[in-house]
Amino acid sequence: MTRMMLRAAIVSMTALSSGLLFAPTPAVAQVGQASLRGTITAPADNPIVEVTAVEISTGLRRTVPAEANGAYNFASLRAGTYRLEMKQRNGTRNSDAFTLRVGQVAGLDLDLSAATAPAATTGAEPAAMPDADAPATGAAPAGDEIVVTGNRIRSLAGGQVGSVISSRLIEQLPQNNRNFLAFADLAPGVRFIEDASGASRIQGGAQDSRTVNVFIDGVSQKDYVLKNGITGQDSSPGNPFPQLGIGEYQVLSSNYKAEFDQVSSVAITAVTKSGTNEFHGEGFYDFTNQNLRDRRPSEIFPTTIPKVDTSNKQFGAALGGPIIKDKAHFFATYEGKRISSPYDVRPENGYPISSIPQQYQGNFGTFAQRFKQDLYFAKIDIVPTDNDLIELSGKYRNESGLQNATGINAASTSTLNKVVDKRGLLRWQHTGDKWINDARLSYEDALFAPTPATDGNTQFFQATQRIGNGIQRTDLLRAGGGGNFQTKGQKGWTIQDDFTFTGLQGHTIKVGAKAKWVKLNTLEQNLTNPEYTYDVNAIPGVAFNDTLPYKLQFGATGPAGQANVRSNNFQIGFYAQDDWDVTSHLTLNLGLRWDYERTPSYLNYVTSAENITAVSPENYPNLNGADYDINDYISNGNNRKAFKGAWQPRLGFTYRFDDAGRFSMFGGYGRSYDRNQFDFLQQEASQGAYQVRTFNFIGNDSLNPCVPSQTCIAWDPVYLTAAGRQQLASTAIGGGREFRFLKNDLKVPYSDQFSLGLRGRFSPVELEVGYTHIESKDGFAFLLGNRRPDGSFFFNDPADPGDVPQSPFSFSPNGYGSIILGTNGLKTNSDAVYFKLTKTYSAASPWSIDATYTYTQADETGKFGDTYLLDYAQLSDYPMLRSSGVPRHRFVIAGSVDTPIGVTISTKFQIESPIYLKAFVDRSDPFSRELVGRQADSLGDLWGRRQLDFAFTKYVPLGFITDQTRVRMRLDILNVMNDRNYTDFNNSPLDPNYGQRSTYSTGGNAPRTVKLSAGFSF
Repeated sequence: MTRMMLRAAIVSMTALSSGLLFAPTPAVAQVGQASLRGTITAPADNPIVEVTAVEISTGLRRTVPAEANGAYNFASLRAGTYRLEMKQRNGTRNSDAFTLRVGQVAGLDLDLSAATAPAATTGAEPAAMPDADAPATGAAPAGDEIVVTGNRIRSLAGGQVGSVISSRLIEQLPQNNRNFLAFADLAPGVRFIEDASGASRIQGGAQDSRTVNVFIDGVSQKDYVLKNGITGQDSSPGNPFPQLGIGEYQVLSSNYKAEFDQVSSVAITAVTKSGTNEFHGEGFYDFTNQNLRDRRPSEIFPTTIPKVDTSNKQFGAALGGPIIKDKAHFFATYEGKRISSPYDVRPENGYPISSIPQQYQGNFGTFAQRFKQDLYFAKIDIVPTDNDLIELSGKYRNESGLQNATGINAASTSTLNKVVDKRGLLRWQHTGDKWINDARLSYEDALFAPTPATDGNTQFFQATQRIGNGIQRTDLLRAGGGGNFQTKGQKGWTIQDDFTFTGLQGHTIKVGAKAKWVKLNTLEQNLTNPEYTYDVNAIPGVAFNDTLPYKLQFGATGPAGQANVRSNNFQIGFYAQDDWDVTSHLTLNLGLRWDYERTPSYLNYVTSAENITAVSPENYPNLNGADYDINDYISNGNNRKAFKGAWQPRLGFTYRFDDAGRFSMFGGYGRSYDRNQFDFLQQEASQGAYQVRTFNFIGNDSLNPCVPSQTCIAWDPVYLTAAGRQQLASTAIGGGREFRFLKNDLKVPYSDQFSLGLRGRFSPVELEVGYTHIESKDGFAFLLGNRRPDGSFFFNDPADPGDVPQSPFSFSPNGYGSIILGTNGLKTNSDAVYFKLTKTYSAASPWSIDATYTYTQADETGKFGDTYLLDYAQLSDYPMLRSSGVPRHRFVIAGSVDTPIGVTISTKFQIESPIYLKAFVDRSDPFSRELVGRQADSLGDLWGRRQLDFAFTKYVPLGFITDQTRVRMRLDILNVMNDRNYTDFNNSPLDPNYGQRSTYSTGGNAPRTVKLSAGFSF
């Protein structure tokens, strides 16, 4: 199957190339390209012959023939500032400068038979990409008449919902960590979230971060192994790309075109900066420390303590310019980070530290973690002819540090972090009279390799309390050795071709194909340091039990040898789409794509004879009356097939009510398939090589007493030693290891997206109001496969009036741990209404504003972000309840203004409603397990999170090297109102304090902080 599909892919892409040779990947690929089309009316005796778009900063020229009626179509232009040269039978006329944005589908009609109008604002940034204030170069030759484009540029964006983040916004808006994605939340339905460790993630609708995809220069940055959507971003405070290298980016929260693949929530496409015909460079240094910030709440409450030493140093430089004017350019940049940041260690749910023995209290408090990152990016573009563009670029990311997160984990359990991400891109674009071909090749090599900072036994303390007719368990502290030992990554090549045909009037037809060969790799040896779990309330008469654990877990090499799971995956995708101008008022965007992925480690996996025997009716009769068939999860190496049904229609429309396109209606429907995360799929293979052994000890757990068996035994202190653990592993038949069984007919997660809205331009602002509906289905989840002797999941003991529902963890196959089943079926629904206002900065009107309000009603199966759903027998047993990861109300506004005193003031303000809490309640009367929820207590009158930031920037011209040489001085004030956006709330429904703040942790929200910056540019 693979060979046949590979041969088909090569044949198809060769045909699409129209005989062109393949040159590797894009620096600005089909995804993220802009397009421009329209009609130029001219006198009958002097018609338009051809139209040339000239990129002002580089001299890049693209020429297309004009139709008899003056229609023209530039189907693929990189974002930048352009002018048009309009060649007539007698002479040439030129337009003034206008800007095309990343991913923009623009229309521009001009009338050369009428007198040119006075200059007017375009509504788009009218300056060169690198510097919104820099004077445009490469203008039309002196003496030529300038035709003013004015505000005639219209959007043909179809059903897409999103925002464009310009280079000026990236440069001017206040922020802490120079992550260019920090402004993605200006798009409707999108959140940018930083946790207490500084790690960030993008989230859209009611789906989590693994469903996101980011395209830089048109190339997917998808993480196929880990959960955070982008390579390098899992559990890392690092940035995916140097901010100095980003020109601008587009954020789409729903209804993308058919070019976008492997995404079901937020698609982000960014374009990198290029060198120009002038040498330009810049450098910067940002700094803040504990003396420039307010006290964190944990440094004030319950008593004031000295500030923990913290510092944040960020620095970098960029240089670009011509190699050969108008023919070849270069750009290179570097950015570094050196961070020491605080985190808190504290029990859950406000459990008093004073109730914990003195010898453990030193683990609680505030501590510092360290982080180091180096980011490099370089790019060369060559224009050998007016019909060709070749671009070559590369990125290198390297980071390390000592990492922990606010919570119950003591400093001793910290992780030594390591991330390396290397990417190379090469692209050849060839333009014909009525067609464009983009041929690309890319290489990627990403590595994520955390290891424990400390070795030794780990102690995990929990408190169990009966409240009323229910029971709750609270995590108190994990101390001792660390447990995070992994090496995971992806490495491979991608070949891609996009062919655009404009020879059919009114149509822009694109077809494309992409094939990818990527080796996925996982080595997971967690719990090399054994973990002992204690129920501190288990022993009557003992105030704090820390001598008799109820559970021991440790990792050990299994009979299959090395635990390194590799899979040589093959991916292929095809798409076709047509942007059809049906009339001068109606544009349809019609697209269809199909994707396929083959994961050999899953498809060819053969369930071991030991596993089959262990769960057979003879050895584990509990499954005889179970509500599932274990045979659906047992593979013989031939009964699994790769999913071939990923057909994805993408439909959109724009209807313009007036000829100028100032008022329009838009909408669309699209289906988008994502993929199953390899970190889930590899577990059934890795479990046979490196196994986590689990043993429970009789009488030491007050909540879930275990049933005596080979893995439920009496405690012996010898088990604290390596020899004792080896004894346990060798005496039990299965060594106490868990099972991972994956369903043989796994599906692929996807979402269906609907949008409808209105857009209007009221000079100088643009307004948009819309509605989106997104349903996601077939999300991956793990279920508990254990069953009780009668085949049931829960059992109500009539003889025990205090009996509550308990998951059957203790009823595992004799000698083994639990059965964990991997399947699909998670669902989310999101209905959102949004309002967006935009005013773009221009030299004539030097202020900008971007504001978005979103109201969202979101529902989900289980709890947001949970993959292990072990509380009910089936996914269908989980009720669809309000999402715990999506605020109902969210408002974000950002703006900037140039003041008369030469200081630019910028600000960003965000506010959202409180989070929603969900938890399980086990009741004895009536005998039931319920998933319940409530909104957390408000921090103000209504809000759950609020933050106001300001930045003040002053440029001082120096007047040497170039006329643009200047020094930049900047002051950022983050969290101006010093809002304490607490993140931890009591989530025990039986507790009288349910919903109230439980700790003083504010997560990734820093107290009021001043950041000092200095820079130099020329």
